[in-house]
Amino acid sequence: MIAKLILDKKREGRALGSAEIREFIEGFTRGDIPDYQMSALAMAVCCRGMTERETADLTDAMMRSGACLDWKDLAVPTADKHSTGGVGDKLSLIIQPLAAACGVAVPSLTGRGLGITGGTADKLETIPGYNAGLSLEEFRKVVAEVGVSMTVQTAEICPADKKLYALRDVTGTVASIPLICGSILSKKWAEGAGALVFDVKFGSGAFMKTKEEAVELATAMVKASRAAGRKAAALVTDMNAPLGYAVGNANEVVEALDVLRRGAERADEDFVALSVELAALMVSLALEKPLDEARAICRERLADGSALAKFEAMVKAQGGDLAKFENRLAKPTFKFRIQAMRSGYVCAIDAEKVAKVALQLGAGRMTTADRIDPRAGVTLDVKIGDKVSVGSPLATLEKSGAPDGLERAAADLLAAFSFSQTDPGPRSLIAERMD
Repeated sequence: MIAKLILDKKREGRALGSAEIREFIEGFTRGDIPDYQMSALAMAVCCRGMTERETADLTDAMMRSGACLDWKDLAVPTADKHSTGGVGDKLSLIIQPLAAACGVAVPSLTGRGLGITGGTADKLETIPGYNAGLSLEEFRKVVAEVGVSMTVQTAEICPADKKLYALRDVTGTVASIPLICGSILSKKWAEGAGALVFDVKFGSGAFMKTKEEAVELATAMVKASRAAGRKAAALVTDMNAPLGYAVGNANEVVEALDVLRRGAERADEDFVALSVELAALMVSLALEKPLDEARAICRERLADGSALAKFEAMVKAQGGDLAKFENRLAKPTFKFRIQAMRSGYVCAIDAEKVAKVALQLGAGRMTTADRIDPRAGVTLDVKIGDKVSVGSPLATLEKSGAPDGLERAAADLLAAFSFSQTDPGPRSLIAERMD
């Protein structure tokens, strides 16, 4: 009867009280409130929305459904970065160790890819031996010893979110700002980081297709986090084209390592500059430094190899072997290179089309049971603004299995490129800031 009254109240568009939200989520997590009533509440929230206070209460209740970490025993402040997902988004492999190299502890619960969005855990697991499934005790140990750890969410963290997301996925309630906030923030709050930076993407390769949607989500997450006592900031970034050159898993690790190794040589590339900006926001918030100063520190730590050393230390602490990873890259694969059919400037590279080709090759999964080919993917030879001639290389497709489907996928990939006779000019990845 109490659950029905809460459903009636939200159906009528009235705000729920903190205790009502908490009791509903607690009952759902215990199994006292059935799935059909939780689905009804999710639909009512999707249609009627939630106030900022309701969204914060929902997130807090979901966070408290499981284990919550704290890092009070660490000598340095904590921070983490969350991305809403993108194509070629290997930024966490650069940002998290970079922030750690600047004196910030980075406890980072990451995810696996599904659909066209790649997962950081899948990329890291292409490194032989890397354990992306640490227990919470192991996670604490690596963060304390190294300063950074990237591992997947355990069953102890936010069980309410896992149960609720399974219902949202089949009831058409995924696209709800309060529910998205609750899902993302409950895990990040449970992770215990004192400062949170959000990279909210929009465009063809993102969940949010328009800048306006991304701004709405970014604003909601920053406000809710600040209301809960966390330091928070966000960047709204363009995901119409892939980030960097590699789209896949192992090839994205290779590109991230190249950035960490070459540092200053690649510092002006757009996705590297974005990585530095996000890391600088983490450092600025956590260490309470001006953003300009934090940005300068990040550039120094990228240039002097400190960020690379942190990444290598994290990989070793989690069982990974980078030497074996690089030996694995020498194994033969099936490759197919596509070339420009006309001259001009590259004016667009459709991120969604590139991601779908990578998915065809085996770089992603459509269901959680699908197996990933770690070597499958697309490596671009050009970026937007490059001038090409007929026959210039545009990209290489790669997979480990049989070559079946490579030519068809190559034709699909060619359709992702657009050309013009005029230079499209500089492109900024950052569309909006909330800092």
